Amino acid sequence: MVLCVGEILSDLISERRGDEVVYRRYAGGAPYNVACAVQKCGGDAGFCGRVGEDPIGAFLVANARQKGFSFLSIPVDTERNTTLAFVELDEKGERSFAFYRKGTADYHLSLGEILPQVRRGGIVHLGSLMLSEPEGRAFADALIAEVKAAGGKLSFDVNFREDIFRDRAEAVAVFGRYAALADILKLSENEIGLFTRERDTERALRALAAGKELAVLTLGARGAAYCRGGEYGEVPTVAVAVQDTTGAGDAFWGALLSRIDAHGFDGIAQSVRFANVCGALTTTRKGATDAIPTLAEINVHL
Repeated sequence: MVLCVGEILSDLISERRGDEVVYRRYAGGAPYNVACAVQKCGGDAGFCGRVGEDPIGAFLVANARQKGFSFLSIPVDTERNTTLAFVELDEKGERSFAFYRKGTADYHLSLGEILPQVRRGGIVHLGSLMLSEPEGRAFADALIAEVKAAGGKLSFDVNFREDIFRDRAEAVAVFGRYAALADILKLSENEIGLFTRERDTERALRALAAGKELAVLTLGARGAAYCRGGEYGEVPTVAVAVQDTTGAGDAFWGALLSRIDAHGFDGIAQSVRFANVCGALTTTRKGATDAIPTLAEINVHL
């Protein structure tokens, strides 16, 4: 099973209606999106997050209960609100975020709720939003210790967010620490330069992959690169008409983790191709979890 742990929140995505801008509610949060992609791609997924006792929280819990996860833990926090992300889209479907999360529920997690699952020794995917807060880092440290003790694999997607830290230097230091601890690491093309001075893509990814099972670099419309042991490769994606890039990286990662969980690291280039297609097709519809393609849709492009 791939157990995804971290934020579940509501993406409020902007839409223009004449002179007005309105926001439509979608289920989101990077680790939740990853869990949904694992499940929709035929994998075995679990999810743990936290919401507030409010209408958005109720919406998210109901959404999660429909996904068919093997394990689900979303406690309702009676003292804190559900986290929100306001998403603005430009004419190319690229997005910018503004988070509403001061004192919200997403990073107040309890390890006891998931210990039996963690100790089974599978893949645990750690969300990165919690790492901006001391409570979230303390939880992440305890979780990682349990994953390592159980012989599991820690998955981490940087999802660099400078705006939720005091400054850029703090953000780079914190994200870099957890990227170093990951067994399975994902970065985007605009993140890799934060953690290595290598300018060549292959050399940079090889450096970051040292001591890991796998490191993957997403390259946008060009696909993705991977490094496992001494093997490096670049895998193209498919051309699509982009509407909304929200959650595309999460869909890619969930698709890849579903393949690793089922088949291990053998045939990794084919698994990355599968993930590329999933991520690309996700951009053709609005929302994150709602836009994840079916296996049948992915298979048409393989």
